[in-house]
Amino acid sequence: MAYDDLRALLKALEKDGELKRVTARVDPHLEVGEITDRVNKAGGPALLFENVKGSSMPLAMNVFGTDRRLLKALGLTSYDEIGEKIGGLLKPELPHGFTGVREAFGKLGSMTHVPPKKVKSGPVQEVVLKGDQVDLEALPALFTWPEDGGSFFNLGLTHTKDPVSGVRNLGLYRLQRHDKRTIGMHWQIHKDSRNHYQVAARRGERLPVAIAFGCPPAVTYASTAPLPGDIDEYLFAGFLQGKRVEMVDCVTVPLQVPAHAEVVLEGWLEPGEMLPEGPFGDHTGFYTPQEPFPALTIDCVTMRKKPVFQSIVVGRPPTEDGPLGRATERFFLPLLKIIIPDIVDYHLPEAGGFHNCAIISIDKKYPKHAQKVMSAVWGAHMMSLTKLIIVVDSDCDVHDLHEVAWRALGNTDYARDLLLTEGPVDHLDHASYQQFWGGKAGIDATAKWPEEGYTRDGGWPQMVVSDPDTAALVDRRWKEYGL
Repeated sequence: MAYDDLRALLKALEKDGELKRVTARVDPHLEVGEITDRVNKAGGPALLFENVKGSSMPLAMNVFGTDRRLLKALGLTSYDEIGEKIGGLLKPELPHGFTGVREAFGKLGSMTHVPPKKVKSGPVQEVVLKGDQVDLEALPALFTWPEDGGSFFNLGLTHTKDPVSGVRNLGLYRLQRHDKRTIGMHWQIHKDSRNHYQVAARRGERLPVAIAFGCPPAVTYASTAPLPGDIDEYLFAGFLQGKRVEMVDCVTVPLQVPAHAEVVLEGWLEPGEMLPEGPFGDHTGFYTPQEPFPALTIDCVTMRKKPVFQSIVVGRPPTEDGPLGRATERFFLPLLKIIIPDIVDYHLPEAGGFHNCAIISIDKKYPKHAQKVMSAVWGAHMMSLTKLIIVVDSDCDVHDLHEVAWRALGNTDYARDLLLTEGPVDHLDHASYQQFWGGKAGIDATAKWPEEGYTRDGGWPQMVVSDPDTAALVDRRWKEYGL
């Protein structure tokens, strides 16, 4: 099972030699980011900085920096475990399309051990600070890259709810510390919390917000998951960890947060309260520009008696985002197959930020099948932001980028097999000539059929492969060759 809280995970990682304590005094201005980025890219351990300039809190970094550590945090041996578990729940077959996805999560919700559980109190409220007692500068915010516009909290789990329906949303957004009481909410245009804020503003209402740090690992992962807006992330977190997530009522806002988090910020977001936010060295590897975003005044901070703060470094891949993105890719394959049953497998390369490129294999059944799948992907929830889709035959390993490149470069007539279109792109995309929408491409790298216009003599050529009898002979005699 997944670990109940961050502390239990850190203790287990240290026991396994997967955590390094750093006792030297370190500066959150550039130094912590440089150390963490180097360690992450070297495949190194989780880090616990015990002497951070300007803060009495230890700072946990790179906790999910390898697949091995994220799997351990979630109590798994492979990402496919959750995919297979989800796949098993979807039998007997559910309807295809978005109705099927909602019915699938309805089946998850019928499992009595996974919905969140309200408790009267929790460790996260051992210390309560209100009003002038609040000092965000006592928290170790990171100034990671030289051109960043300020210091940021990069792993704050933001809680809001729809002002009309009351449906909760849990999301992970960067948070710029403007001063001792104010943080900037980087709510991108496609995100649910931004929609909650806009609905509240139109109604002339304040929006309650709670931000939790150092949450149970399954909750932290669930905050990154691309779930439909009406699906509770805490339901999914309970499903991941195999038991209900304990929640406590906030002190000053009508929201609930994990009882075993380390630190929680509470506040009310006033309509129209905006401040310039950014620039920020983002997970794309480029700086996103300064833009106006909502500014939240923090009225209350709750925490454990001796809290451990957690953050991450994002920037040019690979970073700690990598394992989280790979988990999402594997976890959601069964659900994506409900929407698009043509898909055999898919891969979202980390170098593409997990949303710029999708490699998809299909069992081709009719002419232009690849183009049909491209259109379906561009209509599938957050997959709509994908800029490049490469479709290959089912005998291609989508995770072998050399194999994919060989197919895409050799199997494609770009006058016929390249589909160009336009559509929405990620808020952070810097390549589109205008914000929020831009060009997209689909590459049909499947073997082509006569019905698709491929009428050359002999038809589509066979791939070069070894003679199986000779390959078996060489296998048997390999030691004899002295190689």
